[in-house]
Amino acid sequence: MKEFQGKTVEEALEEASKELGIPTSQILYSDTGKTKGLFSKKVIIEVYEFSDVVRYAEDYVLNVIDSLGIESTVKTKLDDDIIHIVIDSTHNPILIGKNGKTLQALNELTRLAVNGKFRKRFRILLDINGYKDHKYWVLEKQAKKYARDVQKTKVNYVFDPMPSDERRAIHNACANMPHIKTESIGEGNKRQVQIIYVD
Repeated sequence: MKEFQGKTVEEALEEASKELGIPTSQILYSDTGKTKGLFSKKVIIEVYEFSDVVRYAEDYVLNVIDSLGIESTVKTKLDDDIIHIVIDSTHNPILIGKNGKTLQALNELTRLAVNGKFRKRFRILLDINGYKDHKYWVLEKQAKKYARDVQKTKVNYVFDPMPSDERRAIHNACANMPHIKTESIGEGNKRQVQIIYVD
């Protein structure tokens, strides 16, 4: 991370653009909220690279798990602009929790910490020992089965509330099925997917 300053955020971005040789629109930065100087105030911004975001997310996850007294390692890959962090620990079932609730909470905490630190929204997905991939596979099978039922009966089906990445798996599974559309309804952690029959 590197600091740049100017009379305004825009001016600080111009300075960063000149030094780094990239357009201002491609610069990842956060406004520190700090100023410098007594008479002519200068705004200070922190410019960072995507690798800084990944490193911060990894460190955050490892610190939280470490505070629980559990040893762990992480591997990260970038997949469709999603920071995909795979955790391996000495107590994987504890970190997953019942129906994946502990993993979901850890995912939400990490996302909030990263977005708060860098003042920008990043998509982060945590997985442990292939748990999420298996969950997507199960959800996709269920979605296709329920969608076929909806095609026959013309009666809509509504899933229980679930996180956005799991809802996305259902949307994708039903995307090309005839006479079927999916939409998310509800707010916050009560958001759920419904499978709808269309003529």
